[in-house]
Amino acid sequence: MSTFKFKQFQVTQKKAAAKVGTDAVLLGAWTPIQNKTEKILDIGAGTGVISLMLAQRTQNAQITAVEIDLDAFKESKFNFDNSPWANRLKCLKSDIKTLFFSSYFDLIVSNPPFYTEKTFAPNNKRNLARNTSSLEFSDLMEKVNSLLSPDGIFSVIVPYKEEINICELAERNNLFPHKITRVRGNENAPLKRSLIAFGREQKKSTPDELIIEVERHIYTQEYINLTKDFYLKF
Repeated sequence: MSTFKFKQFQVTQKKAAAKVGTDAVLLGAWTPIQNKTEKILDIGAGTGVISLMLAQRTQNAQITAVEIDLDAFKESKFNFDNSPWANRLKCLKSDIKTLFFSSYFDLIVSNPPFYTEKTFAPNNKRNLARNTSSLEFSDLMEKVNSLLSPDGIFSVIVPYKEEINICELAERNNLFPHKITRVRGNENAPLKRSLIAFGREQKKSTPDELIIEVERHIYTQEYINLTKDFYLKF
């Protein structure tokens, strides 16, 4: 599908290695947004879908997306320029590890490359989008620590098996989980993803769960409620 249509925008994805997927939509819909959120950073923008969802969910926030792959950057920029929020969205073609910003961000989001095993697909661009060799969790956390405002939120989606690891890395960078939602495909499926929102303040967070489907293509009401402002099918 070269174009993915949502209720208020559409995403062209002809060349980007990482197409629109459930992980990105979950993160875009689930991420907590505070009233004072004015500056948002999207690390690893891909097609730009998460930034577009956050633009839809905010009134005035200025959103900066960073993408290292040239094709994905071009498509993200195209999608931004052709959205209802073009004046609030910009994409930078850069490696976040070497990028400097002169001010902090109130919200940082990332759907990071998370295949920690050193196995690679034949497509080099897909490797870059999927494997932590392009952005290690430790590098990501260090960068977030340097860019997040004192009251800011960092929101991320990772494999469930990496939850403890990334929380430990976050704590080393003075970031602590404020909200955790664990995701499974159906009630009998193993936990697959963890959505985590970090902040500077130490809080006791009690994880909850999100089940996506009752059965194949029959979605839970919780998942519908979370994504209904975006998906055409809801």
